[in-house]
Amino acid sequence: MKKFTFKGVLDGFRSSMQAAPRGTEQEIQETLRPEHFQVKKTFRHGFPFSPTALAWDPIQKLLAIGDKTGNLRILGGPGVDAHVRHDVGEAVLHAKFLINEGALVTVTADDQLHLWTFRQKSPQRLQSLKFQRERFPVKLTHTTNEIKGVTCLHLPLQSKWVHVGTERGNVHVVNVETFALSGYVINWNKAIEVTRSNHPGAVVDISENPLDASKLLIAFESGLLVVWDLRARTAEWRGALGTGGPADGVRAAAWQHDGKLMTAHIDGALATWTTRGPRPSSVSYPHAKATKDGKLETCKPIHRLEWKTSKTGESLVIFSGGLPTDKAGKTHSITVLNGKSTTVLEMEHSVVDFVTLCETPHTADYQEPYAIVVLLQNDLVVIDLLSPGYPCFENPYPMDIHESPVTCCSYFADCPSDLIPAFYSVGRQGNKKVAGFSEKLWPINGGEWAPASCSYSEIILTGHADGSVKFWDASAGTLQILYKLKCSKVFERGGVAGGGAAGEESPVAAQQLALCAESRRLAVALPHGHVLLFKFRKTETHGETHVIEVPMITDTLEEETSPEAEGGRSMSFSRGADSVEGENRRSGVWGGWSSLRVRGASGTGGARRAAGFQPALVALQPGPPHAVTALTLNSSYGLMAWGGDRGVVVVDMSRRCVVSALCTAALYHAPRHTERQRSPSLDQMEGPGPGPGAGGGAAAAGGGGRAVRRSRSQGTRKLHKCLSTASDVYAAPSAPQHSLLTTRQYCSFDKLDSSFSRSRSSSMSSLENISQEGIQCLAFADSYTKKSDPTTLLPTLWIGTTLGSVLTMMISLPEADLRHTQPVVVSTSGGPIFRLRGSILTMSFLDCNGALIPYSYESWKDDSKDVRERRERTPTKQSSSSSGSRMSPTPGPTECSSTVGDRQFVVIASEKQARVVALPSQNCVYRQQIVETDFIVKAEIVSLKDSVCLVNYLSTGHLAAYSLPSLRPLIDVDFLPLTELSFQTQSKQRGIVDPMLSIWGQQLIVNEDTDQIAKTFCFSNRGHGLYLASPSEIQKFTIDAEFCQQLNEMLGEVFLARDMPEPPKESFFRGLFGGGARPLDREELFGESSGKASRTVAKHIPGPASGLDQLGVRASTAASEVSRAHQMVVERGDKLSQLEDRTERMHSQAAEFSSSAHQLMLKYKDKKWYQL
Repeated sequence: MKKFTFKGVLDGFRSSMQAAPRGTEQEIQETLRPEHFQVKKTFRHGFPFSPTALAWDPIQKLLAIGDKTGNLRILGGPGVDAHVRHDVGEAVLHAKFLINEGALVTVTADDQLHLWTFRQKSPQRLQSLKFQRERFPVKLTHTTNEIKGVTCLHLPLQSKWVHVGTERGNVHVVNVETFALSGYVINWNKAIEVTRSNHPGAVVDISENPLDASKLLIAFESGLLVVWDLRARTAEWRGALGTGGPADGVRAAAWQHDGKLMTAHIDGALATWTTRGPRPSSVSYPHAKATKDGKLETCKPIHRLEWKTSKTGESLVIFSGGLPTDKAGKTHSITVLNGKSTTVLEMEHSVVDFVTLCETPHTADYQEPYAIVVLLQNDLVVIDLLSPGYPCFENPYPMDIHESPVTCCSYFADCPSDLIPAFYSVGRQGNKKVAGFSEKLWPINGGEWAPASCSYSEIILTGHADGSVKFWDASAGTLQILYKLKCSKVFERGGVAGGGAAGEESPVAAQQLALCAESRRLAVALPHGHVLLFKFRKTETHGETHVIEVPMITDTLEEETSPEAEGGRSMSFSRGADSVEGENRRSGVWGGWSSLRVRGASGTGGARRAAGFQPALVALQPGPPHAVTALTLNSSYGLMAWGGDRGVVVVDMSRRCVVSALCTAALYHAPRHTERQRSPSLDQMEGPGPGPGAGGGAAAAGGGGRAVRRSRSQGTRKLHKCLSTASDVYAAPSAPQHSLLTTRQYCSFDKLDSSFSRSRSSSMSSLENISQEGIQCLAFADSYTKKSDPTTLLPTLWIGTTLGSVLTMMISLPEADLRHTQPVVVSTSGGPIFRLRGSILTMSFLDCNGALIPYSYESWKDDSKDVRERRERTPTKQSSSSSGSRMSPTPGPTECSSTVGDRQFVVIASEKQARVVALPSQNCVYRQQIVETDFIVKAEIVSLKDSVCLVNYLSTGHLAAYSLPSLRPLIDVDFLPLTELSFQTQSKQRGIVDPMLSIWGQQLIVNEDTDQIAKTFCFSNRGHGLYLASPSEIQKFTIDAEFCQQLNEMLGEVFLARDMPEPPKESFFRGLFGGGARPLDREELFGESSGKASRTVAKHIPGPASGLDQLGVRASTAASEVSRAHQMVVERGDKLSQLEDRTERMHSQAAEFSSSAHQLMLKYKDKKWYQL
């Protein structure tokens, strides 16, 4: 007989609990596997932030731009845009193309030379060389502010030897192919005069004489000029503008094709030299005018200089800087000297560098300049030199993303295909061609790109600080502007200009965006709490803009008599607009900080509205600012909702009125119906006036228990009240219990944990911050909210708070025929359904089979047609916003086989964990603790490969994906350090350093900073995503392995095989008298015959591909050795067989000889000697 033990009973109990989820996992087949995921950055768009270097390949027609964070962009024609980044992340100081060879040499601020190849579509670093002894510990001169080891580069045409000028005044020679340092070095003490007693300074320019390549010009920072004879290894000529004082310093030098020399100086002077005497033949100050005293004005330095000629005899001297001191700080310019004419081209931003585009790369020929590429601090300008007035080319690149600082982004992959043509059509109507641009084609047209056929469309929305919203076409790896919406045009100019004090953000800056792509409705939240609703129209209209006032929400809940018979209690809300006059309300003018006048408000006769998104409703927030942290709309319901630190607001878009405005505390109370009865036209006629229930725009909600009073006077009392209130909430009756043998379930909600504030909060010193609870996430959905009625699908607003609570607000919609006349009624469910750790980031809904439930929407229709509105569903579109709502179809009797009648799953992700909860039972069927001590910056439920998954960007810089609904981990890879996005933080923007955050020796990222980062970090369908890589650049990425395999086909070819133009032919007389260009054998000078370089000067660093090369060499060597051994064995076998044959042959010959000898013996055996 089997013996029963207590341990056996426990083991059986555990096995029964563990067996339950297996049935659920078998019912829902999850198709996503880890091999379906691969994280990779795809396309980068925008202007390089803080550019530092510029390079041009005249044969390939390519432009390279380096920036201060080590990024390198190679730009060509449309679609040709390659991006790569130096591993160290140091600023790129110099860049030089190996002309027409598909390679590029760069210098970074850590004294490293890098060789890049772009013969393939993605540039790769081949090798590096780090200089170790060419930097002074302190500056010897004060003409420049930075300490650089490598100060300049010179790479002659079709040469594999690059000249490197350093801070110590030395010039080294590096072999580009091997990146080995040559033994040939020009030391500064050999270049200066013997009588000179001081150091000449850093090398600022190196260039060779176009007529004699053996003559190398070296310009030192102090003003000393040296022409070095490479063959003779000595200085052939020296020159200086003055005595070598600070005012004589040289910044740049340039040769003319006939051997003349010009230098640019620190005092704004241009000096011309003949290299025959130590003094210049002429000195001019192009921008200096004589004062009353007869002296010339002091000018700023000339930073960059080029001297080009054409066959027509024109000589162009182009330089940046050199303006008088009083104008230099206000005006940035490029100056073009053409003979006696001087043209000053003013720039909007400071000039970083420029390069002149010429027809030929040969310096000894007429260059024929045709354009100037000017790299500004915030823009790229190309000037046409062949058109009168020097107009600019129209830039085809999307480099105006940062025209106004980006404040928020939305990304819609796989959006309706008719959106892009519609936006482009209205955008083309509004964008009139600006006069003044050159009619010629854009000259930077290198590479080749064939538009890839993409089966879906992608749209990016960017909100900006000036109130504009830009719509971009991001399909097939490109980025083109479609349409630009200006929210500032909704208001009168006086109100917008006067909004906010000094140092505050613009009153119309876009803070939140919510777009319903199918109905073409757009909601934009402004900083003060105002919300604008736009509707898309193809044609221009004239009409009035409806203005409503949102009741000011406070945390004070006061007890008052309820008008209803049930004896419940209601909560009234103080209104910030009670003192506003009725006339101001009718005209849409609101007092206080947010004094904004709505253009074309009701009663003013309306205003003209351009085609595109036209304002349909303006909801103004009176009183103090109430920043919007969550914004969503549902065109099927006709509702729009937003929330902030104080509560949630629901607005009826159809009737243009406020349905509900509740503080967060009111959401925790028992069900109470809330509605707003009066239309905005009645409100505007009657003027302000609060009233109970539906009066005066006040929203009411009742509580089914004792009234709760919250005081804001003392922080400790508020914390105590918050904790006690939360304890009362969780004391509510729990859901009906089910058998542990039939289903796995967790507690419907967690107990209060120690992290009662947002997990991203930077400080816990304020009790006020601990007890405040705001709205963080909103989602409209048809869901099974009531346990008591598990078969009824109810329109619901799901609300996620900053403290991790999930609450619901049930919506009662009138019949379709009465939708515009009957009010919408909402009621709170009372108490949270459950609570998670950390703030709620996203919510989404799955059906009983684990498929994503599409959100409901109303199809867009032209307002000129009177068509009855319909509710439709699309199974392939999903909102990319965390507040996107989804429509739940009513399942049939055979669709769901759950034993407890669950018909839906709601997926909820917070800053710490994720839950999958079954509805209507509200049982937590799956949970996942994503992080413990860190937090999640952004979370989203996205569709991928006809399935769905949860994707998270963590504060550790990792991307983590989980399958749904089981929350099984799929990937967790290191993607992007959060510190690289720190340019959006307050400490970076304003220089704020909190000493409490510097305990670990670094400034931490605070809560508000990660909120801003989350607004510009987006996930979308098909595994696509993007983030704001810099204030002026957008970086796209993907987590789809299949897309990564197709990515190479979508990229443009950067390098194309092109023929090098022939060098100029020498005339008979120049060849006769020796006046032509003289060739130079650099291999003989700089090769092995020059000796070995010192190992302490520079260190060679192999590239990432060198290890594979070495492995390949070793493998080939081993293979050759094996082959050789095998050959030797074969040869030895052949020799042995030959020896065996010879032995057999000798044996047979010996046998024959023996037989012949025996026969001969027998023949002469009996014969006498005389018989022989």
